[in-house]
Parts: sequence; C-alpha cells; structure tokens
Amino acid sequence: MTSTTGTICPHCGWPDGGEPFQVLSRHTTAAGRTEWTRCGCGSLQVRVVDGCGTRVVSRSGPASAGMCGPGRAGGM
Repeated sequence: MTSTTGTICPHCGWPDGGEPFQVLSRHTTAAGRTEWTRCGCGSLQVRVVDGCGTRVVSRSGPASAGMCGPGRAGGM
C-alpha cells in the first residue's frame, strides 16, 4: 500500500515523519499497525505502520479554528 498524499501535509507543509503530531489511537492489524494521529495543523491522519515503514494513507483538512482545544468540548 502506498501513501495517497505524498510525504508532507498539504495543509501546513510539515513532513509526515516530523514532529509534532499527536497519536490518538493505535490498533494492531495482521500486517502491522494502524495509527490515528493529528498533525500540528489539526489535520486528522490515518497512518499504516508495517514492514515497509510508516505511511499516511488518509487525512482530513485542518481543524477549524476555535472548534477544539484545551477547555473546549472535544479538546485534547
């Protein structure tokens, strides 16, 4: 399986392998692991981790300003 989005976030330009990103959950699969992460810009990402490495295979747009954050419903 190859990345559908390249090697950088199309919204903020941050490298997929760079920090900061927040791991929201990890799930073991037969082939390795699936991770749900959030980029520094707020984009939700699905990463596949297997024998070929780590790839972002799906991502949303960045979170809307003011929707989530410390002290707000749904904030991390």
